Amino acid sequence: MIAVHLSLMPPMLIALNKPYDVLSQFTPELPEQRTLAECGLPPKVYPIGRLDRDSEGLLLLSNESSLVSRLLEPKAGHPREYWAQVEGIPSAEALERLQSGDLMLREHRCLPCKARIVEHEPELPPRTPPIRFRANIPTSWLSLELTEGKNRQVRRMTAAVGYPTLRLVRVRIGQYYLASLAPGEWRELSALEREQVLRVNAID
Repeated sequence: MIAVHLSLMPPMLIALNKPYDVLSQFTPELPEQRTLAECGLPPKVYPIGRLDRDSEGLLLLSNESSLVSRLLEPKAGHPREYWAQVEGIPSAEALERLQSGDLMLREHRCLPCKARIVEHEPELPPRTPPIRFRANIPTSWLSLELTEGKNRQVRRMTAAVGYPTLRLVRVRIGQYYLASLAPGEWRELSALEREQVLRVNAID
C-alpha cells in the first residue's frame, strides 16, 4: 500500500532560498552541520543539483527524477545565473577570460558563459556572518550565467582570473528568478513558474 501511495503522489517542484551554512542535503555528515531538514520541506522531495554550504540562493527540489537530466546536463544548455561578490573590480580582460570557453580549471575546460559587472549592488538579505571586509580592497558584484555546474565552479573561475569570490548567490534557473523568498523560505511552483524553470531562453 505504501508503494502505491507514493506512486500516486502528484508531481511537485519547489523553489527554496537556501541559507548560508546549510548543506544541500537532508542528512548531516557531522553532528554540528545544518541541513535542509531545518527548512520544513514536504516529504519525498530531493534537491535537483546542489549549492555549496557557503553559497546561497535558489535551490530546486522535486519528487520527479526526470527533471534532473533535463536541468543539469550541460548538453541541455540550461542556464543558471549567479551573483558573485568578488575582491576588486574585474577588468575587461578578466571578463573576457571568464566568457571565452578557454578557461581551464585543472583538467576541465569551462564552457562559454556570460559574465558582466552588476552596476548597482544587489538588494540581498544580509549574510550571517558577513563577508570579511578589508578597507583597502574594494569589492564588486558580477553576474555569471553558466550552463554547467562543476564543483565550486564559479568560485574557482573568479579566483582563476584574479578576483576571489567573497559571497555567492544563485538568483535564476532557466527563466525563473529567486525574487522575494527570504533565506530558508520555500514555495511550490505554479504551472507557469514551472515553465519558466524549464525555459532555456528568455522571451522578448
